[in-house]
Amino acid sequence: MAITSKLLGDRGRKQAAKLGLQPGRIPPGQYLTERFPVLTYGRNPAYDLDSWSLSIHGEVEEPYTLRWDELMALEQTTITTDIHCVTRWSKLDTTWTGVRVRDVLERARVTPSGAFVMAHCDGGYTTNVPLEALLDDDVLLAHQYGGKPLEHDHGAPLRLLVPKRYFWKSAKFLRELEVMSEDREGFWELNGYHNGADPWTEQRHWF
Repeated sequence: MAITSKLLGDRGRKQAAKLGLQPGRIPPGQYLTERFPVLTYGRNPAYDLDSWSLSIHGEVEEPYTLRWDELMALEQTTITTDIHCVTRWSKLDTTWTGVRVRDVLERARVTPSGAFVMAHCDGGYTTNVPLEALLDDDVLLAHQYGGKPLEHDHGAPLRLLVPKRYFWKSAKFLRELEVMSEDREGFWELNGYHNGADPWTEQRHWF
């Protein structure tokens, strides 16, 4: 059965049951889609893998930069997970490949004062995430989706993947991870989106 109809609240839970999904798999207020909607702030920035790099810095003892080939040489992890957008769509059983964020942070040796991380992206987009949330097994620096390199519309060459938060926290076009001692709001957080972004408690907006 194609999962295309809007499934909100109780209706969503009933439809999920008909589809044989586990109870409670769809967060409140979400609908299921088989498509992968494209939502981006600004235009897709150009990139060149020969000059591309990812910087890990801030409240760390050993800041460093990874070139693309160095990132690809690290241990790669493939996961299958559900993703949930604040615009109310959810997509189930998505498959991603990349490097666990906790591995790159461990190499940088986060200081005891490090408690939050700001993701900086090409195009000027930023979003903030608690450090603890980035240490989960399913949080990746993702460069493949569905077994293929990320499409440009979905954040190529690299995006953050934080499945337990609304999808704006999974920043596209990632270029820096800045470890911070105090929280600082990113682009959408400064424009009214909830700092927490928990789909299960519908932390969509501050108001």
